[in-house]
Amino acid sequence: MAIFRRKSPQVISAVRPTGTTKVTKTKKVGRDVVEITRVTATPKRKAGSQKQRSQQRQKQGAGSGRNQRNQRNQRNRSRSQSARDHDVPPPLPEGVRKQMLVRVLPNQTQVVVLEGPTLVEHFVANEESDSNAGNVYLAIVKNVLPGMEAAFLDFGAEKNGVLYAGDIKAPSGAGKNPRIEDVFKNGDKVLVQVVKDAMGAKGARLTGEISMPGRYLVLVPDSDVMGISRRLPDDERHRLRDVIKGAKPKGFGVIVRTAAAGASEEDLQADIGRLVEKWNVIKGQAGSGQAPRSIYKEPELLIRVIREHFTSEFRRLLIDDKDAAADVTAYLEETAPAFADRVKVYEDELPLFDRYHVEDQLQKALERRVYLKSGGHLVIDLTEALTVIDVNTGKFVGKSSLEETVFQNNLEAAEEIGRQLRLRDIGGIIVVDFIDMESEKNNRQLMQKVRETLARDKTRTQVFDVGPLGLVEMTRKNVSRSLLENFSEECPTCDGRGVVLKDKTPGFQPADE
Repeated sequence: MAIFRRKSPQVISAVRPTGTTKVTKTKKVGRDVVEITRVTATPKRKAGSQKQRSQQRQKQGAGSGRNQRNQRNQRNRSRSQSARDHDVPPPLPEGVRKQMLVRVLPNQTQVVVLEGPTLVEHFVANEESDSNAGNVYLAIVKNVLPGMEAAFLDFGAEKNGVLYAGDIKAPSGAGKNPRIEDVFKNGDKVLVQVVKDAMGAKGARLTGEISMPGRYLVLVPDSDVMGISRRLPDDERHRLRDVIKGAKPKGFGVIVRTAAAGASEEDLQADIGRLVEKWNVIKGQAGSGQAPRSIYKEPELLIRVIREHFTSEFRRLLIDDKDAAADVTAYLEETAPAFADRVKVYEDELPLFDRYHVEDQLQKALERRVYLKSGGHLVIDLTEALTVIDVNTGKFVGKSSLEETVFQNNLEAAEEIGRQLRLRDIGGIIVVDFIDMESEKNNRQLMQKVRETLARDKTRTQVFDVGPLGLVEMTRKNVSRSLLENFSEECPTCDGRGVVLKDKTPGFQPADE
């Protein structure tokens, strides 16, 4: 939302005579025209001949290249350290503790994450929203499109999946970047993995580069990559790098996850052993048999969430189903025994989600408008191409000045936007219209707040600085359906537009005429 301010003086002309330090400007202030003259002192040159100055420049120039390189390297190191600082999530406020709640119903399972009493994440699995992401299939090539640098594959779903040229696993001898029509032809069998579920009219996105996620790391067959989560502190990254160098199996790449913080060498080696064994089974099953068919399926939602999110930050895990609690306990005893005693069965008469007010917070997360504690509010609109978030002061009027009022409102909005993105699981392109601020310092602090808030989100997010129109743009990885898509359907009357045309609209002719 824009706030109108008194315009700054308009510069009509500026004249600076050549060879002088006198600057004359003519400005228009209101209805008056004012002429301003500024005189600055000319810096004095040190005495010395032209030859002496030339010799001095040559002497200094010998090390200037090295000094410039050192300065560039120092700036690059500072930028890299700053980027890592934004990736490391800030600690929770003192007294705020995280816990995970699980509700098991006959037709669906819901998992939520609470920070104190506040709901920050929600996961759901049912017959309609079950995800295929991470599953491995033996697929058949149905159509190769050289002009799109993609191929469509039948992997057993209702819609064919798309495999782009950049995601194929090229056979040996095919070169670094082979043409997709040189690698595939119709009817070929291909081992693929789903990286993004089908959404709307688009089919699932596939990749030929298979990766096997575990508790502490991700194993990448036929690769030599070695990476460590940037969300970990530098000292822990160095320790894990030394451990992985000796534990990484030949012919496999390894990407260490955030959950590996504090894990011992034995824990990491055991995780690698389980994943290597799993990959050998997949490779053996893919060598023969009919296609399309499923080769490997990811565990059910509850185990996936535990694997991806349940870390030492969580105080406990409450589950209202004994069988589900037993499954989770067995998984943690095998992969992370130190966390197994944090699993508790909820047996009170009051339903689990009612006790922690989860239902109320979920209902608010499905609404278009989000109210802030100060009196301001957000308006979140989803479109075909992107999501737009508008920040408004609403009833918040502040106390000291307009700039401070806007600044405080924007900071509160930035914190809430980070929570809403996680809770609603909004992906794709996101544009935020914060309220305009004149202070560059306040703008920098706002962007720092945005990045710190998003650092708590495990889904990959890229944030760009404020653009020329005062908008903040970001992208968030889109893997599965959002909260709104899971609990809503398109209106049959307006086809999702949100409006119905009037009969008396100019140019509108009823169908019966």
